[in-house]
Amino acid sequence: MQLINKNLSSSPIKKWYKKWWGIFLIIFLTIIAALFVALGFYIFDIVKKIKSENFYNQNFLSQLQNSKKYEMEEKNNYWLGTAKPKVTIVEFADFNCSLCKNSFTKIREISLKYKNDVKIIFRDYPIYESSLDLALAARCAGEQGLFWLMHDKFFTYQGDFNLNQLPDLANQIGADVDKFNDCLAQKKYLKDIQEDYSDAQNLEIKGTPTWFINGYKISGDIPYDLFIKIIEKLIGE
Repeated sequence: MQLINKNLSSSPIKKWYKKWWGIFLIIFLTIIAALFVALGFYIFDIVKKIKSENFYNQNFLSQLQNSKKYEMEEKNNYWLGTAKPKVTIVEFADFNCSLCKNSFTKIREISLKYKNDVKIIFRDYPIYESSLDLALAARCAGEQGLFWLMHDKFFTYQGDFNLNQLPDLANQIGADVDKFNDCLAQKKYLKDIQEDYSDAQNLEIKGTPTWFINGYKISGDIPYDLFIKIIEKLIGE
């Protein structure tokens, strides 16, 4: 009897966290804790972003009312919207500019949403490598009535093609490639682009995109919601 008791008392008791269910419980609780931490960071980031955007929107709209208003000449034939606008948006852009790429879909949506109230004019400010060639190519497509198709093509595939592929892109949008190539070789619209560039410098434009909305100068990639608020405000004036 003493021998049996001795054997029982000397047998080690397995701790719970070493048992299979204990190990599983620890792993499960660790995963849950990690998920809660990640969710907390995500919610914090969303709240911070919302607060930041609300502050930016309110601050920006108040500054817009007190900012300098520029007199703009509508030199470019390439525009979207209506010929009799309540709001005129002039964009100085570069086809190699990543922020301009972010903006071009917004411009398309706005031109449809406010097709009876807004006119959107594109002007060139080629400041990146090869941007002048792309500006010339877009205008050569434009003389065949295909400017905006080439405009969208350049931004959609930005960085995924080279200048040797310009005739292929022209062909894809339905241009007469021979006429397109002749126009490009002659640099037919160089003077027009140089005028845009000169105007941009006179307007003290530092980068792209830069916008003039009813003469108010705004730089950078404008959030879509803020774009809408500005347009609605100006339409209502």
